[in-house]
Amino acid sequence: MTQQMLADRLGKSKSWVDKVERGVRTLDRFSAVRDVAEALRVDPTVLVGGDARPSSTTVAVEGVDGVRAALARYPALLGGPDSRPVLPAGELGRRVEHAWLTYEHADYPQLARMLPGLLSDAQHAHAASAAGEVVGLLVQVYRIVASVLVKLGEADLAWLAADRALAVAANDPLLGAVAAIPLGQALRTAGRGRLAMAATVAAAHRISPPVPHDGPPEELSLCGTLLVEAALAAAVCGDVCGVGKLIGQAAEVAERVGEGRDHHGGVSFGPAVVEAARVVVAVELGDGGEAVAWHEKAIGLSGWGRLPVEHRAAHLIDAARAYLQVGDLLRAGRALVDADRIAPAEVRCRPVARTVIAQVARGGPAPADVVRLAALGGPAR
Repeated sequence: MTQQMLADRLGKSKSWVDKVERGVRTLDRFSAVRDVAEALRVDPTVLVGGDARPSSTTVAVEGVDGVRAALARYPALLGGPDSRPVLPAGELGRRVEHAWLTYEHADYPQLARMLPGLLSDAQHAHAASAAGEVVGLLVQVYRIVASVLVKLGEADLAWLAADRALAVAANDPLLGAVAAIPLGQALRTAGRGRLAMAATVAAAHRISPPVPHDGPPEELSLCGTLLVEAALAAAVCGDVCGVGKLIGQAAEVAERVGEGRDHHGGVSFGPAVVEAARVVVAVELGDGGEAVAWHEKAIGLSGWGRLPVEHRAAHLIDAARAYLQVGDLLRAGRALVDADRIAPAEVRCRPVARTVIAQVARGGPAPADVVRLAALGGPAR
C-alpha cells in the first residue's frame, strides 16, 4: 500500500502519513491508532509495540471460567468416595500463603489459573477434617477467590464465594470478620452499597465495640479494615455523614495499630490504608479536588511504600479518577502509567481501569504510554 492509498483511506494528506511513518508526528490518540489499524487491517497493538500473545485481560477472563466451574462443584451432593490424598494443613497453608502473595503482586491471570485447584484441595481437606486450622484456610481460599473476582468485575460470582466463606466461618467471630471483608467488596461492586455497609459494620462491631478499644492487634486490624469497607460502601450510597463517621473510626483504629501490620492473611491495615481510602470516598462523592489532596498526602506517608503492590496500583487508578474529575488529563495519564509500571494486571485486567484509560485517551491528546495502554488492553469505547 502506498502512502497516498493509506492517506485516501484515512481521509488524510500524504504528508500526514509520511510524517507519521518517519516518526515526525505521533499517533497520540487512541482513536487515531484505531483508525490507522483498521485501514491497515492489523491489530492496534502492532502499531504501539505490542505482540501477538494473548493479553493478560484475555487470560484472566478465561481463568474466571475455571473458578466458576470450581464454585459450581458440590462434593457433598455429588457423593462418592474421593480417592485423592488429603493435603496436610501445613502444605495447604503454604499454598494459601503463596496465593496471597500472588494476589498482593496483582498477578490475577496466574491466580485465576491456580485457584480452581487450590479451592478443590481446600474443600477436600475440609471434608476430611473440620479442624480449626483447616476451616480457617478454607475461609481464606474463598476470600482470595472473591477478592480476585471483584478485581475482574465478576461481582455476583464474588458474592457467592464470600457467602461460602461466611457459611464455613459459622459462629467464629474472627473468621466471620475475615469473610465479611470480601462480602462487603462484592456487594459494593454489585451496587448494593447499603447491604455492604450493614454487613461490614455488623462484622466490625462483633469483634470490637462501636468505640474501638485497645484490643489485640489482629482484631483491631480486622475491625479497621471492615470500617474502611463500610466507609467505601457509604460513599457509594452518597451517605456523607456515614462516610465521615466510619472513616473517622477507622482512623482511630489505625492510630492504635500503627503501620506495617499484616494479620490473618491478606489484612494490611494502618494510617496509609485509611488515607488511601479517603481518596476513594472523595471520588465517589464527586469531590475531585479533595481526592487529589488526600492522594498527595497518602503517597507521602511512611507507610505508603509498605502497602502491597496491588493496593498501591489500585490507589493510583483511583487517583487517576480524581485527576479526571478536576480535568487534569496529564496527571491522570501519569497515574495510570505508574500503576501499570508496578502492577500491569491491575491496570489491564480491571474493567474500572479500562474505563479510566478510555476516558483519558478520549479526553484529548494523550501521552504515548497512555495510548499504548489503551491499545494493549482493549478499553471500553
